[in-house]
Amino acid sequence: MKKQQKTIPQSKSTRAHRVSFLMNDEEYQAVVRHLSRYKITNRSNWYRKIILTHVVKVMEDDYPTLFNENEMRR
Repeated sequence: MKKQQKTIPQSKSTRAHRVSFLMNDEEYQAVVRHLSRYKITNRSNWYRKIILTHVVKVMEDDYPTLFNENEMRR
């Protein structure tokens, strides 16, 4: 009886756009300390999660509502 190999499904959204930025020494050292403290080995994945989490949060905050904040608090 042959063993069936499990295949990993390929993601339809490939990452085709490179983003790069520069940091000063203090910013870089702060990131390095954080990554080592929390044992994060995949830096690009961590940057992606942090940035996209912030973007989604801002999008949710800016989403138009039917009522303004004062009307909802009543």
